[in-house]
Amino acid sequence: MYIYNVTTNIEETSHDAWVKWMKEIHIPEVLSTGKFLSAKFTKVLIEEDMGGFTYSVQYTVKDKATLERYYEEDAPKLIESIQRNFAGKLVSFKTELEVVDEYFVQRATATHYMFTYGTLQEREVQLGVFSRPLTGFEDELPLYILSDTKVAGLYPTVHHTGQKEDRIKGQVYTLSHQELQKADIYEGEAYERIQIQLASGKNAWAYIAK
Repeated sequence: MYIYNVTTNIEETSHDAWVKWMKEIHIPEVLSTGKFLSAKFTKVLIEEDMGGFTYSVQYTVKDKATLERYYEEDAPKLIESIQRNFAGKLVSFKTELEVVDEYFVQRATATHYMFTYGTLQEREVQLGVFSRPLTGFEDELPLYILSDTKVAGLYPTVHHTGQKEDRIKGQVYTLSHQELQKADIYEGEAYERIQIQLASGKNAWAYIAK
């Protein structure tokens, strides 16, 4: 896991417009490249000798190869957009960080079961979406099969058959309400979250293609 950190000092006269642009346009555009798992937008709490305000955006990325692809395929266009909108108003520098290890506190507020059968089982994705690895248990989803059709030609989905002999093996994780909302954002508009009953009798959420 890597973190691509971009630190920016923005002039006071352009501060409000830049923050709005970052939140509504730039950061969503970076995430839409599909290279990053998540982003955190933070303000640096120091008074700069140069004046202005300093912010940091930390994008989590699965590996160095994916980050290099971002530099080659996406960064030039995004940098051009920054210069077009705020040339001479900011100074930025980037830092690449490799995550050595992570430590987490158990979340007592996790109350929702989520059945997974795809990328949400991957540790790197979990860290990017939920900022923690998930501990789950095996269960099965009756009356469904994995669909031959993949979302965007890449991502799996399931198909309801109603046949008793059909079932899908997967992992069940316990999430908080806030984490469930993060999962919604990760899955995007191509999927919808539905309530299902597992073979164990537990009620859970699952994502299926729309």
